[in-house]
Amino acid sequence: MTGEGLVLERVRIALGTRELLSLDANVQPGAVLTVMGPAGSGKSSLLAFLGGFLDPAFTASGSAFVGGVEITALDASLRRAGILFQDPLLFPHMSVGGNLLFALSPSVRGRAARRERAEAALADIGLDGMFERDPATLSGGQKARVALARVLLAEPRLLLLDEPFSKLDTQLRQQVRELVFARAEARRLPVVLVTHDEADATAAGGRLVTIGD
Repeated sequence: MTGEGLVLERVRIALGTRELLSLDANVQPGAVLTVMGPAGSGKSSLLAFLGGFLDPAFTASGSAFVGGVEITALDASLRRAGILFQDPLLFPHMSVGGNLLFALSPSVRGRAARRERAEAALADIGLDGMFERDPATLSGGQKARVALARVLLAEPRLLLLDEPFSKLDTQLRQQVRELVFARAEARRLPVVLVTHDEADATAAGGRLVTIGD
């Protein structure tokens, strides 16, 4: 299988005898595939399948490739799937900078070099000077930005979005959504977004798949 983006081949996910989704797709670098459906429809199961953490209660078949690499044949730790959830899930016992340093590859050596990379990531999301801040002191929008920076510092192959904008107010949601999609496009990351919000799907552009009743 060739191609720079994300290719889904005959992906089928079911819960018992109920088929949740059956999908073939080609997501170009920087583009977004949106899977939309009501709560409980199983849309997040696709992200779990791609990330390698699908609950054993589900059955899945098919393959996913990124840049020609079959990620579904790899252990979850080797897939390099960056994931943003509804909650930022920042480590509360670490500073903002500590959260970012945690994501950096060990190949980036030296305390000064690692801090420089983290500081640059903060500048990129408009949070200069917040390296030492306690995550608990950040606003919801700031936490979402730090979560994005942490994911990007891990140099993912693809970006999986599990309704990461749903807990933000309308204005913040638009700002963070635009930031996430812009950074994914700049880094040529194929994106899979699951949501129940039509505004998310509209902002994402690209192909929309609807599941559930």
